[in-house]
Amino acid sequence: QPQLDGYLSEAEKYSDLIWIDKCNSSFNNNEKMIYLTFDAGYENGNIEKILDVMRETEVTGAFFILSNLIDKNPELVIRMAEEGHLVCNHTSNHKDMTKLSESEIENELRALETLYSETFGASLAPFYRPPEGKFDRKSLSVAKKLGYHTAFWSLAYADWDNDKQPDPQKAKSLLCSHVHNGAVILLHPTSKTNADILDSLLCEWEAQGYRFGSLMEFTEKAS
Repeated sequence: QPQLDGYLSEAEKYSDLIWIDKCNSSFNNNEKMIYLTFDAGYENGNIEKILDVMRETEVTGAFFILSNLIDKNPELVIRMAEEGHLVCNHTSNHKDMTKLSESEIENELRALETLYSETFGASLAPFYRPPEGKFDRKSLSVAKKLGYHTAFWSLAYADWDNDKQPDPQKAKSLLCSHVHNGAVILLHPTSKTNADILDSLLCEWEAQGYRFGSLMEFTEKAS
């Protein structure tokens, strides 16, 4: 289990921060929990494959999306919601939020909210992930003011470069060796490697005794 980096410790003062399930982060806990999260900005054929695997295995997670995915692949976003996944805010245009004013930060979050609501007649789940994980006090404070829990992660790996995809077996070995109770796992669903290994990866984690939780459980524990 990783320790919270110093810069994230500071962030906890200004945000409803999620990075690990502190209530389930001890291996002495009777129930081993992990939380699957995905940053989904565009479709290249692999998001659909990821969703197919999750439907077949009856596992749900949280998808942090951009406006581009709603504009170009609304059917995938509909699937996410209908199949029990949380659809969450990754901002409208994937800008560096630390370089924006408070009003610009708010506009990035609100723009995605509005597009989602107008397109699907529903509301986003109350979770926000900063693009590239970049944040500062100002951006965290604005997100909290708008009712968001800012979600980071405790397990991720270099899966985002489509031209440098990790070897599937090495990727699976890395993820399985670093998984921990209470883990918030970040995967990019555009990754071919992730699409190829997800089914066996989920089966392996289940065999290790993990249950796949929902980020909504964090809000329940906080109340």
